[in-house]
Amino acid sequence: MQPTGAKILNWLIWAALALIVVAAVRELFRPGQADTLDALIILLATIASVATVTRQLPLQNVLFAAAITALIGGAAHGLSAQTGIPFGPLTFGETAGPIYFNYVPWTVPLLWIIAIFNSRGVARLILRPWRRVKNYGYLLIAITALLALAFDLALEPFAAHVKHLWLWQPTKLSITWHGTSPMVFLGWMAVSLLIMVFITPSLIRKQPGVQPPPDYTPAALWFGAIILFACSAGCAGLWSAVVVDGVLASVVAVFSWRGARW
Repeated sequence: MQPTGAKILNWLIWAALALIVVAAVRELFRPGQADTLDALIILLATIASVATVTRQLPLQNVLFAAAITALIGGAAHGLSAQTGIPFGPLTFGETAGPIYFNYVPWTVPLLWIIAIFNSRGVARLILRPWRRVKNYGYLLIAITALLALAFDLALEPFAAHVKHLWLWQPTKLSITWHGTSPMVFLGWMAVSLLIMVFITPSLIRKQPGVQPPPDYTPAALWFGAIILFACSAGCAGLWSAVVVDGVLASVVAVFSWRGARW
């Protein structure tokens, strides 16, 4: 029998995934609707993202990494709203939730936890055949940042155009991704790398032992989010975003499956 804690964890994960599916279906009938369901999904997905890592690491380590992720990611977005650095000038919408300390909405730090923790979980699947390579840690940091960047590519049309969580102000660059400047993605990549540098020491499994079986939960949450973003983009007529989301998900799925089955 599973311990009570493991059962609760599994229920949280399944609840988060179920709500993501419900939200994706809802977008087909009520596109762009922002309500309590969105907030509940973010909360449950964050809890599931953190709780999944506790299967292999001490709770205090995971909570410390989550706090650092939320702090750096939230501070970066708040700083951009105030100064335009590092992502560019933006304005938060009312649907993003209450803004704390006149700085950043509560949803933004949690989105960073979801993006980084699940990107790291997918990166672990991809790199599973090379887990004993000397430079594994550096590869994990780099691929996690790339997957977080892919997550943001799918997130931006959903957040800015569909849900109006934030609005990016025009910059001198004429090329945009549905209103999002390329500088946003460069900044997201840099912040993701910075977060990984700080949290990786806390997420290293220091006790040697048998390699645990592959954990597909972060991949389920990562792909679930991409599917939700794609459904919302499609309902809003952002078909280029749907195509890009589909390509990103397909490529990552192939490498994840290959790594997990190695």
